[in-house]
Amino acid sequence: DDSNQKKEVSESTSTAFPVEVRDGSGESIKIEEKPDTIVSLLPSNTETAYALGLGEKIIGVSDYCNFPTEAADKPKVGGLEINIEKVLELNPDLLLLSASHFNNAKDTIKQFQTAGIDVIIVPDANSFDGAYGTIELIAKATGTSDKADEIISDMKKEVAEIKEKASAIKDKKKVWIEVSSSPDIYTAANGTYIAEMLDNIQAANISADQEGWVTMNEEQVIDRNPDVILTTYGYYIENPEEKVYGRKAWSEVPAVQNKQVYDVDNDTVSRPGPRLTEG
Repeated sequence: DDSNQKKEVSESTSTAFPVEVRDGSGESIKIEEKPDTIVSLLPSNTETAYALGLGEKIIGVSDYCNFPTEAADKPKVGGLEINIEKVLELNPDLLLLSASHFNNAKDTIKQFQTAGIDVIIVPDANSFDGAYGTIELIAKATGTSDKADEIISDMKKEVAEIKEKASAIKDKKKVWIEVSSSPDIYTAANGTYIAEMLDNIQAANISADQEGWVTMNEEQVIDRNPDVILTTYGYYIENPEEKVYGRKAWSEVPAVQNKQVYDVDNDTVSRPGPRLTEG
């Protein structure tokens, strides 16, 4: 029938190769054939590839890729420092890199391209819309756009449900987000997806007057009197809540006085991929 024909046409067009994608390098990249083998050097890209149903095609991942669990068992090819020999030995059809790789390893990228590997620079996402864009980019490069539409639609629905729940909140709590511990205390200020999460749940980010991932000194934080403190580094620092409670100068801060310091799962709030809505 008509609807089935339309479905078949849309499926064939969404996976037809060659395809051209504009990646984070600003260049238009032509991918001649649907990739059979993929190496991903960023956890969010790996999570996205798995969500798109590409797990069996992934033959190498970064040292930090740990989700889903089977990703951790794939051959490791470095992090910001790429193990060039290992990537060339694996010889994937497609290599997913980050903006940091593009900025710091241009000669290495040329080496991979010369070896016949299609390299996609996945841009940094600073918002939920940015994350949707990276999912669409990886999907287009791998012929899985239909699946990407499904993932993004589900994510948008979940965000809408969370916003709806949070709309009942009238008394906004002031929140301090700590993405790294002292002495260099970094936070997620305006223009980050963590800040967007706080907006979505009717919480007030005390660093909203700053932009991006920034450092703030302890005095600034204490002066802003947060009601709640959220840390995101419990995966590498033991008992982060106790460390915050132990800061003598912070004893008058409402979040400390009322025991409102919580460590949240780093991976789901710091990787701009399909699990952002879980975060």
